[in-house]
Amino acid sequence: MAAQGGDPDWPCIQRKVPELSLGQVWTGAALPQTAAGWSKDAAISHLVTELAARRVPLPEAQQKIREYGDSLPEAEKERRMTMLVQGLFDHMNRERSVVIAGIARYAHAQRDMAAFLRQEASAVDALRAKPAADPNELARRNDRLMFQTRVFQERAQSLSFVCEVPTLIEQRLYALVKSIAQTLGDR
Repeated sequence: MAAQGGDPDWPCIQRKVPELSLGQVWTGAALPQTAAGWSKDAAISHLVTELAARRVPLPEAQQKIREYGDSLPEAEKERRMTMLVQGLFDHMNRERSVVIAGIARYAHAQRDMAAFLRQEASAVDALRAKPAADPNELARRNDRLMFQTRVFQERAQSLSFVCEVPTLIEQRLYALVKSIAQTLGDR
């Protein structure tokens, strides 16, 4: 059952939160204004993209954070690591928002497909009730309805997996930012 909320296209159990706030994942001091310029720094931009990729195992990403922090001169460490926090937050929050919008479109398409299947089932039933119905036409339409119903059911089953993606992104973001905080705390 979908979470209660104002969006009829939201099919997931989790409540729809289109965007996160930095305070949900970063418990340190407010990030300096310089952190907003993370995308202009090629090294940080590359690292953000690499760390955010879910195909990179989390322990490996956390190790890269530690190695990056250890490689920085002490005078640069806080500035560059906070840029990394801002970059990861911006990148992963945007990615999560795109996924959430896709889930809503997916659910809307499923509702449209359900309405189409109901109409098609009624049309097949009406054709079946006609005494002079062409048996070949009836078989063709029935087969098409069965196939479309199977596709609809498979998509409905995969929805629970799709609904987990925003949560997985959020959990990864939290774990990465926590690793950055620990690296900054180790000074």
